[in-house]
Amino acid sequence: MVSKLDQLRSMTTVVADTGDIGAIRALRPVDCTTNPTLVLKAVDTDAGRQLLDEAVAWSAGLGLAGEARIAAVADRLAVSIGAELAALVPGRVSTEVDADLSFDTDATVAKARAIVAAYAERGIGRDRILIKIAATWEGIRAAEILQREGIDCNLTLIFSLVQAVACADAGAYLISPFVGRILDWHVKAAGRSFGLEEHPGVQSVRAIYRYFKAYGIATVVMGASFRLIGEVEALAGCDRLTISPALLDALAADQGPLTRQLDPAAVGEAPERLTLDERAFRWRMNEDAMASEKLAEGIRLFAADLRKLRSLVAARL
Repeated sequence: MVSKLDQLRSMTTVVADTGDIGAIRALRPVDCTTNPTLVLKAVDTDAGRQLLDEAVAWSAGLGLAGEARIAAVADRLAVSIGAELAALVPGRVSTEVDADLSFDTDATVAKARAIVAAYAERGIGRDRILIKIAATWEGIRAAEILQREGIDCNLTLIFSLVQAVACADAGAYLISPFVGRILDWHVKAAGRSFGLEEHPGVQSVRAIYRYFKAYGIATVVMGASFRLIGEVEALAGCDRLTISPALLDALAADQGPLTRQLDPAAVGEAPERLTLDERAFRWRMNEDAMASEKLAEGIRLFAADLRKLRSLVAARL
């Protein structure tokens, strides 16, 4: 019998949503992705602690103090974890720009260039990494600049078709629409649960996928933020899916049949084409309470974990 994980791999590029080096070795994904939350978890492992020790020792020769040294160590740690992961996967590693830069286009571009340079120092080319940026208007504009420079971007915290289309218009290499967090909002707002066929997060990714395929948009759609195997199964056939180690293990252990749900050859009638400038983008986001609230919350959560990471580094220093 063939596991559901192997069946999924035949129709979708599987990405591991983790910074755990041991999990990557065991699960053998094509790509992997990290964020401050996952870097924090990685530091709890033996391999992560060794990388933190190395970054602290490296920073001693920089002549920096206080917040500047703390930030330098945190940045090096993220790239060090990414470099370890890049040695284990054949594809790409996503490395996130600081969440507190989400509304600053110039600072996001500068940080992205610094991340690319840090990888280059380790012999890892830009073709092996993705720069992960929150899909605010400012973040999307930063991605537009970076893509023109040949730096591929992963636009994250996607909660709406409007965000997805704006990212595609900017030439983003990849977008990460969040499945589980969309469901969270609707469950709270409606005061009830949702079956898979009415699951708002699943429906959102399906709508984005249909739009992109109907209009021949090259931007990769990578479903993210999964809570249940059923959510993954409902999006089988999506370009990519980034999945936690726990769910990857569960898929590997399940040998039942897996039916393809998304197919570029079967997207149906093309939806209305959206035309977005800054005004239209901001207005449509404002009108979508779920998308605007979850984007803001996601940035706050990533920023909080970034502060936790920097506090951990400060204590280590």
